[in-house]
Amino acid sequence: MSSLVQSVDWLAIAPPTLAAVVGLVVLVTDLFIGETRKAVLGWTSVAGLAVSALLLLPLRNGDRATFCLTGATDTCSYVADRFTLVIQLLVLGGALLVALLSVTALKDADRELPEGEYWFLLLSSAAGAALLPASRDLATLIVALEVASLPAFALVGIKRGDKKSSEAALKFFLSSVTATAVSLMGVSFVYATTGTLYLTRIADRIQHVDGQFHTLAQTGVVLTLVGFAFKTAAVPFHFWVPDTYVGAPLPIAAYLSVVGKAVGFSGLILVTVVAFPSYADVWGPALAALAALTMTVGNVGALRQRSTRAYSAVRLLAWSSVGQAGYLLVPIAAAAYSEDARKAIGSTVAYALMYAAVNLGAFSVTALVARRNPLNRISDYRGLYAESPLSALVLGFFLLCLAGLPPGIIGLFAKVTVFSAAVDAGLGWLAVVMAVNVVIALFYYLQWTALLFRAPEGEPGTHRAPAPLTAAIALTAVLGVVLSGAPQLILRFSGTVLF
Repeated sequence: MSSLVQSVDWLAIAPPTLAAVVGLVVLVTDLFIGETRKAVLGWTSVAGLAVSALLLLPLRNGDRATFCLTGATDTCSYVADRFTLVIQLLVLGGALLVALLSVTALKDADRELPEGEYWFLLLSSAAGAALLPASRDLATLIVALEVASLPAFALVGIKRGDKKSSEAALKFFLSSVTATAVSLMGVSFVYATTGTLYLTRIADRIQHVDGQFHTLAQTGVVLTLVGFAFKTAAVPFHFWVPDTYVGAPLPIAAYLSVVGKAVGFSGLILVTVVAFPSYADVWGPALAALAALTMTVGNVGALRQRSTRAYSAVRLLAWSSVGQAGYLLVPIAAAAYSEDARKAIGSTVAYALMYAAVNLGAFSVTALVARRNPLNRISDYRGLYAESPLSALVLGFFLLCLAGLPPGIIGLFAKVTVFSAAVDAGLGWLAVVMAVNVVIALFYYLQWTALLFRAPEGEPGTHRAPAPLTAAIALTAVLGVVLSGAPQLILRFSGTVLF
């Protein structure tokens, strides 16, 4: 019977499965240990995420698939191909760095944050995020999207008695639920016109929809993209980002900026390039317009941040992440016009890997400064070099990477890769918009970088970094330096992402 599935390939599904299992173990363990031993939950979570990432190694040599229809082994719900593994590495690696930040944040919170629930929610969200790039049917995609999102809502609002946290969680939840409802309506339209939820079968059948259902199919394509556009923080679905980043615990803001984006972009790539390639004339122009609008609004929003405003450093990173989302959308839009969509998508993946490393690094240094300056204003970074030379040098390096300036070579090469994807696809106007936005972004990145090396206004203090926070800063710094010295390690993924 074609409705039955084959046996489960446990090795293929091991990375997200282990993250989910460790989350359950942490939640149950929390019931039986005292307050003085709660730190073991954090280190168990860190170890679980590290092992989950290591489980990607046995999968690197070949494509594996499971939950396939009997009699149709090419129609599967879970596929561990190169695309899946690269995004899972980004997700699990990003979650691991966030976990290191969280160990310090929870200790500093002095029991104001419930540790057991925190780690369970973080691991659950990471498991859903790791599942999504492997999903090859719309039902699994939506389930993975919600498994990644629902714990994130709770993590944003997990600060007890904090009005900003509760308000941020409510805004994030309501806007996300609305986007998900719209996406589900789109999925139902697609299913009604094709009779299948499998992406490869949709790609084949949607080309042969009866004329009377063509508009329904077209509407389904557009609505399905909405939920994933929301997760990428593309304009006009970005309005939740600044307040959510400010209200959430700082490690969760870092998590949303990297892992949350990876969820949105991987889902967007799957539904456009794999499921709806024949409707490129619909989603191509839409994503190109979204890319131009998103990078412009994000960079202008970052440019308007006042350095003395409370939480302005986090707000600038939030608006910057919106602008970076615009750059990430460019190659996906270009895939609609390119003869080699795989190469265009590779540009997005390469840029996402660069962005993940340096943005998590910037958030790590921000977390260090926030331990002494809880309001986290950009002006609080004045004279950081006098107080903590290594921290200032590292943050300056990360900001230059985001700006695309030497010595942040990896940022420059990633931007050139995205720019060339637009030019090769004939989207010259989008390349021009991107070039203008890169210049706009230079101003606020360089302004913050220059502030680090000015003379401090008062007596310089010290920024003592606990071991987990030091490890997160060191890991991201080493990764950024290595990739700037050998950018081909990431750029080689351009054109080699396989479906």
